[in-house]
Amino acid sequence: MLLNLTPEQMSNPAMADSAGELGACLQCGHCLTVCPTQQILSGEFDSPRGRIVLIKNMLESDCKPDKKTVKHIDRCLSCLACLSSCPSRVNYMHLVDNARIHIEENFRRPLFDRLLRWSLAQILPRPGRLRLALRGAQLARPIAFAMPRKIRGMIEFTPSKLPPPSPNDEPQVFPAIGKRKQRVALLTGCAQKALNTDINDATIRILRRHGCEVVVAKGAGCCGALTYHMGKSRESIAAAANNIRAWMKEVNGAGLDAIVINTSGCGTVVKDYGHIFRNDVLAEEAAAVSALAKDISEVLSDIELDLKAMPDLRVGYHTTCSLQYAQRIRFTPKKLLKAAGFTVLEPRDSQTCCGAAGTYVLTQPDISNQLRARKVEALESIAPDVISAGNVGCMMQIGSGTGVPVVHTAELLDWATGGPVPRALEGVAKTV
Repeated sequence: MLLNLTPEQMSNPAMADSAGELGACLQCGHCLTVCPTQQILSGEFDSPRGRIVLIKNMLESDCKPDKKTVKHIDRCLSCLACLSSCPSRVNYMHLVDNARIHIEENFRRPLFDRLLRWSLAQILPRPGRLRLALRGAQLARPIAFAMPRKIRGMIEFTPSKLPPPSPNDEPQVFPAIGKRKQRVALLTGCAQKALNTDINDATIRILRRHGCEVVVAKGAGCCGALTYHMGKSRESIAAAANNIRAWMKEVNGAGLDAIVINTSGCGTVVKDYGHIFRNDVLAEEAAAVSALAKDISEVLSDIELDLKAMPDLRVGYHTTCSLQYAQRIRFTPKKLLKAAGFTVLEPRDSQTCCGAAGTYVLTQPDISNQLRARKVEALESIAPDVISAGNVGCMMQIGSGTGVPVVHTAELLDWATGGPVPRALEGVAKTV
């Protein structure tokens, strides 16, 4: 695809980066068949190919984005399924993220949308604020029917019960049980600390039992993904920089063998810190952090798990988009679950996005709900005893549409190696 940018435009690193990706696009259309929004909405501009044309026109004109462009870029899930089918390997992730930053800086949204997006950026990355907001949403549930569609969707998405804060999420060091084999840092996240504390607790337990000293580094927090994918680069860069400094302090101190991440959406962004900070004073440190970042399944696959129980359960495995497309980790979690004795099942359309996609479930509730219904139907068709996923957003999304228990892969593996039965499976779990 030919792109006409001025030398001044090309002096902007983000613009030059986008130009390279746009130039690689063949407009062949292979991405259309795998794009969830194109499948549901059927419009050309709700496909990666169509959005690439809109981005090209927006950047070439170097003017404020129009409403049409913003609408269709906002509808993109950033599921990155298109990466799996692109013959010219266009990095659509970088392209759409740069486009969102450009839109955020150059487009004035309607007042309600501005307030909504500002509120999400101020609340979701801060567990304390999120917990208060969720309490308020629970109280507002009886009158949700009278509220605007997006607000009503947020209230309906709020879980009926919230766990108390976990002391394990505070900065500290958990010693390895037995001989120390590795020293790792754990990204405890932000929203996850308010929505589901069992995930971090299970991760810490299984790592410790297998010889890992686990560090929750002081100063580390939100990875920046939630605000980064909203185009709010200032907030996301600040959050990421805090993490880089906190983890490099550990690297330069007692050292780290890995930075463990149990939320695949966060892992995708942390692994991309090297690219995001490539022109920053933290470039070298960011690259070092990206090299250390590993999904929990990657870490556990390098460890010989000490299996204690043989769980007799049919596990419907949901392959999260950020894990299979962005991080290219698709088979590792399933191999771990099978080795632990679970019967692992996948629906026929295992590559379909569930519609969570970070803040997408809150900003695009109608499309998100359609995707959730499709995903839940597919998972329930294989009659699982439990559904497993590697991302808290997907777990919340799927769990809100089914009565089948939904747990994190780390919780199942923790149980199989001597940990407690996952809370969601109490009364359901069986072992042989």
